[in-house]
Amino acid sequence: MTREKILEVRNLKKTFSLEKGKVLKAVDDVSFDIYRGETFGLVGESGCGKSTTGRTIIGLYEATEGDVLYNGSNVHKMTEKEKRSFSSRMQMIFQDPYASLNPRSTVREIIAEPMEAHGLYKNKKERAERIYQLLEDVGLNRDHANRYPHEFSGGQRQRIGIARALALDPEFIIADEPISALDVSVQAQIVNLLKKLQEEKGLTFLFIAHDLSMVKHISNRIGVMYLGHIVELTDSKDLYKKPLHPYSQALLSAIPIPDPDIEDERERIILKGEIPSAMNPPSGCVFRTRCPAAMEACATTVPKWQEVEENHYVACHLYDKQIRKDHDEVAATK
Repeated sequence: MTREKILEVRNLKKTFSLEKGKVLKAVDDVSFDIYRGETFGLVGESGCGKSTTGRTIIGLYEATEGDVLYNGSNVHKMTEKEKRSFSSRMQMIFQDPYASLNPRSTVREIIAEPMEAHGLYKNKKERAERIYQLLEDVGLNRDHANRYPHEFSGGQRQRIGIARALALDPEFIIADEPISALDVSVQAQIVNLLKKLQEEKGLTFLFIAHDLSMVKHISNRIGVMYLGHIVELTDSKDLYKKPLHPYSQALLSAIPIPDPDIEDERERIILKGEIPSAMNPPSGCVFRTRCPAAMEACATTVPKWQEVEENHYVACHLYDKQIRKDHDEVAATK
């Protein structure tokens, strides 16, 4: 059975012009597909470009280069009418539930805002019933509709943000680090809520996060991002079972395992140095300055994106047979 692509990202680049002619390469030649009904996790350290990728996909940022195709239509070449339709089908849940809700608006007004913008539910009674239903869908109740954001906890505010994202009955949601600002005890509740909503409403998610342990529980596939590049992409289970890229291996080695015997035997991979600046990224492989397995070719040649195992893609010279052979021959002569 052929899976249906709902989103295609092709060679996407997003740069920002800074003072004195400097350019920040936030997203640098990123490509991936997302299939209808799945959750695609995009992970990496802060500043790697994952949130910029999400914001460029939804159109909050204009793409510098490359294409974003949603159901076959180029997001950045849509007419105003097409953009209006697109904005109802793709919505975003933001990272900070404290900053993303208008403190002067009631919950009712916050959820009703996108409905009003799209001219839905002209009948006040129908709109009110829709708002009440959305609140119940996210685990709140209709009594909350007349309250203000400051009267709620962080987890409740994020539920309000989710209800707002669902107001237009979208089919695709970008969740931009939706749990990072929440207490650990609340994070699992929000993840479970998103999984429940996905099953009930047939939603597709792009789930952006830096916490690999939480992404595992919600994502079908995961792309690992470093300094504007995706360095590895595979099924969630395969990534956790057998990470191929040295960066993915380091990230996963930092996740504690609840079995003390296994945890004691595990080797923790400590990355040296700081993440390079996106204004002046390293030549060749952008990870080479921190990579414990870096070779001479890593400084001069950009690693090619290749399928090393079935549906397991990686950009690393360790899996380039010719470069690995040349490296081993040079090492043998020393």
